[in-house]
Amino acid sequence: MSIDLLIPFGILLALVLYLIYNRNKFEKDIVKIYENKFEEWKIHSKTDEIIENKKELVALVFKKDYKLSIEYFDENIEENLKRAKFEIYKYGSKDEQK
Repeated sequence: MSIDLLIPFGILLALVLYLIYNRNKFEKDIVKIYENKFEEWKIHSKTDEIIENKKELVALVFKKDYKLSIEYFDENIEENLKRAKFEIYKYGSKDEQK
């Protein structure tokens, strides 16, 4: 009677081992495919460079007899000065470093 149960148990064990092996192989193939696709994507994708906004000296502010005067170097900012399109910060304040 023990031989009668040994044959189905052997078949079941062989089937389980086959399925485990087949699944591991399938998972490795899928991971390899995704890694290849990722490498292709890195080659073909354009990386957007981060544009840093840097401060640049474009004008000087002078005080004479309680009146402020601005002397600018860049003519492109003249329109912003006429429209009062500028921000005022205290030198060395934390708001200036944003």
